[in-house]
Parts: sequence; structure tokens; C-alpha cells
Amino acid sequence: MTAALQNLVVELDRDFEIAWQPGIAVSRPGAADETTLAWIDDVFGGAWSSEAAAGTTIVARRAGRPAGFATFDVRGLTYAWLQGLAREPGVGIFGPIGVAAEEREHGLGTLLARLALDALRERGFTRAIVPAVGDDRLVRFYAGAAGARVAETFERASLLRSARRALVMASGSGSNFAAVLDASRERTLPLEVVSLICNEPRARAIERARDAGLPSIRVVAWDRATTDRGAFDARLLDAARAEKPDLVLLLGWMHLLSPDFVRAFPEMLNLHPAFLPLDPSQDEVAMPDGTRIPAFRGARAVRDALAASSPWVGATLHRVTSATDRGPVMARKPLRVRPGEEEEPLMERVHELERGVVRAGVMRWLYER
Repeated sequence: MTAALQNLVVELDRDFEIAWQPGIAVSRPGAADETTLAWIDDVFGGAWSSEAAAGTTIVARRAGRPAGFATFDVRGLTYAWLQGLAREPGVGIFGPIGVAAEEREHGLGTLLARLALDALRERGFTRAIVPAVGDDRLVRFYAGAAGARVAETFERASLLRSARRALVMASGSGSNFAAVLDASRERTLPLEVVSLICNEPRARAIERARDAGLPSIRVVAWDRATTDRGAFDARLLDAARAEKPDLVLLLGWMHLLSPDFVRAFPEMLNLHPAFLPLDPSQDEVAMPDGTRIPAFRGARAVRDALAASSPWVGATLHRVTSATDRGPVMARKPLRVRPGEEEEPLMERVHELERGVVRAGVMRWLYER
């Protein structure tokens, strides 16, 4: 990895030599199916499934199981590195691309890259951009596979500008809050965590914030015996507005927010302990092994999954909308349930998974600014 990201360009003025791989079946270009998208999240993490869903994908399979994929002609992305060359006429977007670890070093990546680039040319593009390459080994790979050359270079710090002000809202132990706060102070996550709001006076999150010396800690509790819902919602909204955040992060927040609150903070992300579908209208989601499970929205997702004997759980960071747990997905990752696993140890593994999901989703949000 380097401090810079590079956009590579490939001239689409020739047919690429294709070397087919024994035992590998390659799909025709098309929309990626849900199982493949879940496999992408399982193997590669991050936000790649959302990008693959927004483009055309070629999938390589061995014995019916995904072995690699390449996406091209992705539409609707707003990453900072797609504001220059990528907007020029005749330029098509290549990527993301991924190959399972056991299939690498045998030419599958080159095969998929060349097939995708050929498909871009067939759609009338004259050049392809390979965006945001941050590894010198990948630069060499694309140069060898397709004659790619560096066209644009971006310093990561310049893309992220100044640290964004983040307000964290939590109701429980605050382990994800502490991880985000630590990462921000270590400068591995370019956020400035300015405040914690908690609606539970005895929550461990408050103790963590105090131990960390966070200057602004707001406890906004709801005494249902003396305060109606509207008054509480107004207090909560006033407390959040006072911090003037660029981003509101709900990390274990266990209270349904009012429509006024959601409208006031359009840049708000929620961490949910389930593998949510990319299509927010769906109530089921496909998993990497092809099984389908309920989306497990709501406050007790892991408990509900165990009660339903689901073989999978997961974690998702998504945008907050007026529909509970139905906002656009920023990042997600599945987690297989172990035989006979009980709620407490499973929740510990989910929390470990959540750290990476939060980081991937927040970094995507930052780069989309």
C-alpha cells in the first residue's frame, strides 16, 4: 500500500488475448445474482457488493462455486477519484475485480480483467479507467494484463480533506464507539469524534467516553413516567444539533428516532447486527452458500436469527431513512453460525465483525464526499 491512489487507463483499441482456464466456467456479462454478491462480501469485505450491483459482472466458477468476478461499467458512483478522467467521453469504468485466494497465481485474474475490458470495448468505450489502485503490485498486474498506465495520482489526505465532525449515539456497552474513537485519535480513521449521546444513564459507553477524556458526553434519558415521547424527541434533537456534526453514527443505538431527527441529519449511518439485503424492499437475503434467510431487522436481530435456527448472521452499516433498517447499504459482511452456538459468544464474534464493517462503511462515506 502507498499514501497515494492511482487511476490507471487502458486503451481499448485491440482485442485481448484470452487464455481459458481448465475447470473454470465463466458467465456471460450480466447482473450479479444475490448469492454472488454475498460471496463477494464474505471473501473481500468492504463495499464491493454494492459496486458490483451497480454495474455489469462476469463471474468465474469452479464446480459451481464462485472463484472470481470482474465488474465493469458501474454507474452512479460518487467517489472523489471519479471526478476527472472518468467523466470524459468514451471512458468506461473497470472494477472491482476479485479472485479467491486459492485461485490466484494461475491467470484467472488476467482472464477476468481481459474479458471485462473486451466487454467495455464492445459497448463502444475507447478507454477504460481502473480507479483508485493503491498497491504497486496491482499497478504491475494491470500493466502486464492489459497495458495499463498511470493517468492520475491522488494523495489520500487530499481526497479526505479535513476530518469530519462525528457524533456517536449509543445505548449499550459502546465497544464500537470506543473502536471508532481510538481509530480517529490514531488517525487511521479521519473523523473527529466530537461527542457521545447516550439514552441509558448506566450504559458502559458513558464510562468508556469518560475514560477516553471525550469533552462532550450528553446523557439524554427518557423517563416515560414523567415525559411524553414528543418532549423526549425534541430534547434529543436539540442535543444532537448542538454538536453541529457532519456525520451521525448510530453504534448500538436502541431507540427509534423521530421523523424530525432523521430529516435533520441526512448524513446518518446505523450499524445493524444482521446481513441486510442490498435491495431495501426485500425481506429475505441470499447468503454465500445459496441459502436464503430473513433480513432480521429490528432490535434483537441476533436473538431472532438463533430462534429461527439461521445458519448465518452478519453486520451491516447502512444509511438511515424513515424506514427502519431499510436504508442504502454502505458495507456489510456475513458470519456463519457455529453448530450449537449460543447468543453471548455469537454476539462477541458479531462485535468483532462489526469493527471492519464500520470502518469500511465510514471510509466509503468519507471518500464519497
